[in-house]
Amino acid sequence: MKFILIILCAALAAVFLLQESRKKYVPAVILKGAASLCFVVLGLVNSTGTHTAKLIVAGLVIGCIADVLLNLRMVFEKKGQIIFLVGILVFLTGHIMYLAAVMPMSSNAVICIISGVILTALLMIWIFRQITAKTAFKIFGVVYIGAIMLLNCFAVGNLIAAPSTFTGIFALGALLFLVSDIVLILNTFGKETKQSLRNTNISLYYAGQILIALSLIFLR
Repeated sequence: MKFILIILCAALAAVFLLQESRKKYVPAVILKGAASLCFVVLGLVNSTGTHTAKLIVAGLVIGCIADVLLNLRMVFEKKGQIIFLVGILVFLTGHIMYLAAVMPMSSNAVICIISGVILTALLMIWIFRQITAKTAFKIFGVVYIGAIMLLNCFAVGNLIAAPSTFTGIFALGALLFLVSDIVLILNTFGKETKQSLRNTNISLYYAGQILIALSLIFLR
């Protein structure tokens, strides 16, 4: 069943990208929601029922909801900016769920937090040089990237301190999630929107969420 869900997720995501590129936004939203539902079900199937697993599954569910919201901005263009900001806020909540799941595992929380702050500052300085966005989007961007960067620092910190299949797969999933968001920001607010970058963004995103869902198999 796990392999079927992964293949189905990839297939639905591919058709979603095709429909979106053709500007068929309503079917695109439905397809994206269906693709995201696959990694939610994958997480539920793999869940061990522990508190940590429940938080990760909650993050997957929230991510699925955010996916639909982000694409609704293309359906309701007049309210696109507000819908986008709400979608990012929902995604932020999902990252917080992931963060709440892995933070208690950390044996070097202070180092992870300091690293997260420094890396976020450096990354945002670089991103702001590449994009043009309103102040509200920049503020949201700093908070959002800060949260996922902090998640990555804790995930990598846990992997270094206590190497395991779970910490390794989760850390890789979180990293792919981070890179996908960077690509999304550059493609959305950069000088030119490219379909190739959109394909990269979505591919990395679903790969990241699938890996996070699969990591639950090895959670002890």
